[in-house]
Amino acid sequence: MRVLILNGSAKADGCTARALKEVAITLQQEGIETETILIGNQDIRGCIACGYCHKNKQCVFDDLVNEIAPKFEAADGLLVGTPVYYAGSNGMLLSLLDRLFYSTSFDKSMKVGAAVISSRRAGSTSAFDEINKYFGICSMPVVSSTYWNEVHGSIQEDVEKDLEGLQTMRNLGRNMAFMIKAIQLGKEKYGLPHNEKGIHTNFSQGL
Repeated sequence: MRVLILNGSAKADGCTARALKEVAITLQQEGIETETILIGNQDIRGCIACGYCHKNKQCVFDDLVNEIAPKFEAADGLLVGTPVYYAGSNGMLLSLLDRLFYSTSFDKSMKVGAAVISSRRAGSTSAFDEINKYFGICSMPVVSSTYWNEVHGSIQEDVEKDLEGLQTMRNLGRNMAFMIKAIQLGKEKYGLPHNEKGIHTNFSQGL
């Protein structure tokens, strides 16, 4: 069992990395493998709605998105961390997530998803909501913790002092590991839920 971790910060050793590390250590203690990829310092452009991925099963821009796609497909869970910029997530990260989720046709049902947010002071809950919406549209159960999945500080040393935040990360890791294991057992006994496909209703059709 494996969790893919995406760090949306531009800093490899910043506050977001510290929070994700706490979750990763806990996941590993629970027998879950992890892989972390730094996103926020990459040159990643947004989707141009060209439709290339519909025919070719990958994005027209052959960058980190296409590199991450098979790792995402193989993973049992996706953990996405971001710092807060103007009460929102890193734009580079959102561009990647838009293209990653849209260009990949594999079934994401029952892969668990979790968001981790790092902020100096405020804006974390809106960024938290922003990331969780990617999971909600793909039948991916969202992992919660004992508080919002967030830490606070300007530098890693600040996060070390955020004892509640780090505790929240550890509880998140345990909850994520439990959900992955429980879903695996459910798959073996019952199989995945059947999701109906193919109905796309537009409001212009009279609703």
